[in-house]
Amino acid sequence: MSEIIVSHAAKSFKQRQLFTDLSFRVRAKQLTALTGPSGSGKSTLLNCIGLLDDLDSGTIHAGEKRISRMGKEKQRLFRRDSLGYMFQDYALIENSSINQNLEIAVGANGRRAVKFANFDAALTRVGLGGRGNEPVYSLSGGEQQRVALARLIVKKPSIILADEPTGALDPANAEVVLSELDRLAQEGAAVIIATHSAQVIDACANTISLAHMS
Repeated sequence: MSEIIVSHAAKSFKQRQLFTDLSFRVRAKQLTALTGPSGSGKSTLLNCIGLLDDLDSGTIHAGEKRISRMGKEKQRLFRRDSLGYMFQDYALIENSSINQNLEIAVGANGRRAVKFANFDAALTRVGLGGRGNEPVYSLSGGEQQRVALARLIVKKPSIILADEPTGALDPANAEVVLSELDRLAQEGAAVIIATHSAQVIDACANTISLAHMS
């Protein structure tokens, strides 16, 4: 299991302070909502935790490991081995099959037959069993987000960063996403969800608010 510990974080964008002296802990085995108005820095904070951007000051730890200001190669390995992402726009390769998208998530290692058996098990878990050869572009938005969930299931990251993952979904598909994110948390992941949705916030055990932080 892992957890995210942010201490005295500050970040500005184009001379505008997004947040300052921000400290919080995201524990494993529970969902944590990250809230705040548009422009408050939710996506930017997720990018900093995900090592896609740097804080102006402060630190980020994953468990006992300080991950902020790591070298580029260590950042790359940490993203590969420990981080999982989920976005509102799904971030899938639309002209590739479902299985090809899942294969990218786990890399080239391992026996192909074993991987594809694991893929179908993950797809079955999200209601898409037996459909791994279908092209992503043929799927509905809700189905594409379920593929993004299956991608997390096969990768098994210890930290999951979700940026408005239900923003484009109907309530039924949103409930599938929330239920599966909670299951991934119960399996040991630290999950943080940037959201405006009351449905998501109600499903989370904890809330971090960026309102009035700047």
